[in-house]
Amino acid sequence: MGIIILLIVGGVIGWLASLIMRTDAQQGIFLNIVVGIVGSVLAGLLLSPVLGTPPVTAGVISLSTIVVSLLGAVVLLAAVNLIRRGSIR
Repeated sequence: MGIIILLIVGGVIGWLASLIMRTDAQQGIFLNIVVGIVGSVLAGLLLSPVLGTPPVTAGVISLSTIVVSLLGAVVLLAAVNLIRRGSIR
């Protein structure tokens, strides 16, 4: 059940991040899920200990974990845009 929740939350977070970064037209649902999950994991490893929130991969879904995961997905999309185009949009 945890994997299904992670996929759903990752998809929503990836979709929101792609809307924020204006890359939604270029991505499909699969890439939204991948960006959301990878961004969540990276933010969980890097930002969660600093902010004192549990990562979304721990199974705790709260407002703070979603905000940290969304921030990680946005940073991941910005890095991908920077590498791909040379600019962050």
